[in-house]
Amino acid sequence: MFDKILIANRGEIACRVIRTCRRLGIRTVAVYSQADADAQHVRLADEAWPIGGPRPQESYLRGEAILDVARRSGAQAIHPGYGFLSENADFADAVEAAGLVFIGPKAASMRKMGSKAGAKDLMHAAGVPVVPGYTGENQSPERLQREADAIGYPLMIKAAHGGGGKGMRIVRGSGEFAANLQSCQREAANAFGRDRVLLERYVEKPRHIEIQVFGDSHGHAIHLNERECSAQRRYQKVLEESPSPFLTPALRQAMGDAAVLAARAIDYVNAGTVEFIVGADGGFYFMEINTRLQVEHPVTEMVTGLDLVEWQLRVAAGEPLPLAQDAIAQRGHAIEVRLYAEDPEAGFLPGSGRLERLRLPQTDDHPSTSSGQAVRIDSGVIEGDTVTIFYDPMIAKLIVHDIDRPTALARLRAALAACDIAGPKSNIEFLERLARHPAVVEGRIDTGYLDRHLDEFMPAADEDDADLLLAAATAQMLAQERDSASRAAASKDPTSPWAIADGWRLGHGGHRDLAFLHGEHRHALHARGAAGEYRIELRGHIHAIEGARADGDGGLSLRIDGRGRRFTLCMDTLDGNRQRMVIHDGDRRLRLLGVPMYRHEQGGSANAGHQVLAPMPGRVVLVKAAPGDAVEAGQELMVIEAMKMELSLKAPRAGTVAEVRAASGDFVEADAVLVALAP
Repeated sequence: MFDKILIANRGEIACRVIRTCRRLGIRTVAVYSQADADAQHVRLADEAWPIGGPRPQESYLRGEAILDVARRSGAQAIHPGYGFLSENADFADAVEAAGLVFIGPKAASMRKMGSKAGAKDLMHAAGVPVVPGYTGENQSPERLQREADAIGYPLMIKAAHGGGGKGMRIVRGSGEFAANLQSCQREAANAFGRDRVLLERYVEKPRHIEIQVFGDSHGHAIHLNERECSAQRRYQKVLEESPSPFLTPALRQAMGDAAVLAARAIDYVNAGTVEFIVGADGGFYFMEINTRLQVEHPVTEMVTGLDLVEWQLRVAAGEPLPLAQDAIAQRGHAIEVRLYAEDPEAGFLPGSGRLERLRLPQTDDHPSTSSGQAVRIDSGVIEGDTVTIFYDPMIAKLIVHDIDRPTALARLRAALAACDIAGPKSNIEFLERLARHPAVVEGRIDTGYLDRHLDEFMPAADEDDADLLLAAATAQMLAQERDSASRAAASKDPTSPWAIADGWRLGHGGHRDLAFLHGEHRHALHARGAAGEYRIELRGHIHAIEGARADGDGGLSLRIDGRGRRFTLCMDTLDGNRQRMVIHDGDRRLRLLGVPMYRHEQGGSANAGHQVLAPMPGRVVLVKAAPGDAVEAGQELMVIEAMKMELSLKAPRAGTVAEVRAASGDFVEADAVLVALAP
């Protein structure tokens, strides 16, 4: 085994490798870019060396800089992780030429898989099932058209040197072929520098199933069963699981045998993944071999109880595979999803920024517990870290394991409910909808389902959020009462009636006004009562809240109009005593920000209806009114940015603008008068 290795990567995979090495007593060397100087993999490693600027081309893709660090630090081997240089045959050769060990397959094996066309021909010759198609060098439009007509439609045009979903077109008829061919070739040339394509019969509503393989330098090759990755968006995996709910034992055996045959065909050593496309009839066809460890490898670790990184290290050190094929276990069911800093409602636009809050479910120390039940988090960031603009916006991988698929899905839903991210937007709510969708629950999702039915996984405009808002208002009032009681207990007169936070006023019962922001939508509620017994008005309806109690684990139980409900909530107090909260009913969540009521909505003010106030501290980004302008009720007068949200401030009534007290770019405090209307 090695004494010291260098990890030529970043993020969660670098942290993952470091933790395995620490368990095995191997010292680790991290490399980092300028953007990653404070990253977790830098803090976890025994030593860390800078290798350049923030962009990958300036750092993690600089093979010569990584090799220089390896030599200077005394590392004996390099683990490439995944991405960056992990499948770069030239880098693997350079590592070996430097007298170091590349922890992965040989460069010759990588090169055999570098061309999709060449890989397909090689697999066909080895007896591995391949999709009917054309991979020839004659790329004239006329020849390609003839071959397409002979293969039949629907048909897929694919860039021969591509990946990541680029350079792919589906053609459903002969007349559509020429235009799609030209489009695909242009995209392939721009993305990969080569416009060669291959043609394949398109399998309708396919499943994407991959087999984890391992080979050693002693001639052994085995598989570690399958992972199903059919839940995809634009060819990018969203949910991975093992075992596949689609495979029969006979089909699993056949695919495993074919995967080992594929690995032997290229003399494969170390960890790899053979990917297959599977039709509804059970026919399966080779797609490609990923010559590295996969992002979704934890689901295989969960069902086998093995550490695949440890296997990588042992095989790279020259040891034989630790287990034979008949000793590979398959216990229970595992599922993985990836938490990303992205906005699903804005086309999954990647995000960045400081992780102001990162709350993840409790986990086990080992990938698999003795009971076969676990929740696991693989992450390269912690609360307070920054998701940068330079790299993949993944925050964490959430992996669950249980005795069977239904209970694993239930555990996944519970684990997602325990997650909360504040700062950049995230895909948590999208994943929660995914984990409850019938196509996933029933195990019938195919690779194109998400793209065809994406609206089914997005919030509906008419969703009933009343109970969530009522629960949020109740939680806020209970919190106010607890704070008031604490302050009273610490005062000189703890029994003073003035310390009770029930909103009581002379001549009438307690009345409290509350307001929340949900995105750009503002919700106003009016409440009376105290100590868990309230009457709350929302949208013109009065609701009875009874028996409200908050426990110490973030739970809230209450009765809403006689119906018992339980919620979980995460609440933070921000500057200005505002509340930021996430309220969850077990199925879905609502993110809210408690804000002051506008003064023109607070009865009795001499200025009621004449002023527009800042609902919270923020920055003015747009001014749309000037003194003397005639405005209508509800007309947008100003936009401010606060808490990474844009808030539209509107005229409370028709009238004439008397004053505009802020300009674009100004920072304003909560309750500051921004626009005044003439009386």
